[in-house]
Amino acid sequence: MRVVVIGAGAVGSACALALTEAGAEVIVLDRVGVAGETSSRCEGNILVSDKEPGAEALMAIEANRAWRELAERLDAERVPGQPATEFEAKGGVVVAFDRGAAALERFAESQRGIGIRADLLDERALRAAEPHLAPDVALGVHYPDDAQVQPSLATQAMLARARHLGAQLRITEAVAGVVEADRVRGVQTTEGRIDADAVVNCAGPWAGAAAALFGVDLDIRPRRGTILVTTPMPQRVFHKVYDADYVSAVGSGDAALQTSTVVESTPAGTVLIGSSRERVGFSEDGLLAPLAEIAAKATRLFPFLSDTMLLRTYFGFRPYAPDHLPAIGADGRVAGLFHAAGHEGAGIGLAPTTGALIAHAVLGAPAPLDPTPFLPTRSSLQGVPA
Repeated sequence: MRVVVIGAGAVGSACALALTEAGAEVIVLDRVGVAGETSSRCEGNILVSDKEPGAEALMAIEANRAWRELAERLDAERVPGQPATEFEAKGGVVVAFDRGAAALERFAESQRGIGIRADLLDERALRAAEPHLAPDVALGVHYPDDAQVQPSLATQAMLARARHLGAQLRITEAVAGVVEADRVRGVQTTEGRIDADAVVNCAGPWAGAAAALFGVDLDIRPRRGTILVTTPMPQRVFHKVYDADYVSAVGSGDAALQTSTVVESTPAGTVLIGSSRERVGFSEDGLLAPLAEIAAKATRLFPFLSDTMLLRTYFGFRPYAPDHLPAIGADGRVAGLFHAAGHEGAGIGLAPTTGALIAHAVLGAPAPLDPTPFLPTRSSLQGVPA
């Protein structure tokens, strides 16, 4: 079977790898290049700590396991010139000041009910884990399974492995859907038509526009996020540390600006500081307000950051689904069309399991978990995007 994958970000690369390993002939198309958009403008999170009990949490648990296996395999099987993933099983620490401590404790208890490891830290253990935290932090919860990859490198590594196994990558300026008699027959690009038995839409924030090329609606919208990066320094942040407000921001449907504190060190010695969420379309205007809010909240959590210098800031657009679940599987209206989009900020973390679910949907490979909650056929995704 020949499968065209639209998008060479983390999700597209994971789908290409899973499909190639399952025996498909895969052609990946992207208008920019590997990890050229959202996947190079994020933190590389592989989290279970921010997931409330439900379908996405179960997927995150499976994806966390899958990432550990995949990263080990990618790094062990590297071909010459293939990047490593920089996988770090660093764990996460979620903290709260007085007003949020009780809610964080209840949230952690609910997560333990579905098998997420969430360990309350007393004052001594919290200071041992993160000695540079502000003294008025009231509660910490340790999530030993939280991890991180370098997102651009991990994406490149997945696609490099897929290409080593026979997948093709083509950079093209335009893709138009090719549908004949309500069935996908391929895509049209600036270089001509590519015949295919199936097309997988992994276009991230542009997935709604990609779906429209095939005559269908898919309600995936861009949600902008910003990140600050400090200059390199001796390590003073030892886990991924974020305040409990981050969990509510992840699950919010509000279009207005929301900021919360996420701080972590990288192997290069820099510190990544986030995060913000706002639905402003694909606008690049008005970045100062979210950056200022993030900086102010981060220095409250880690006071030493007020004396550090910034190396750069960056922003990107994340694919937001109104019901906060990604769309993974058959379109249901046009035969041969599949979607893998709408992960918002969890695309890196959920990528390998998304690839496995797409291989299941397209080729009948074993599914790692129940695909039903993520099917694009659910009514919340098939309206006209706002």
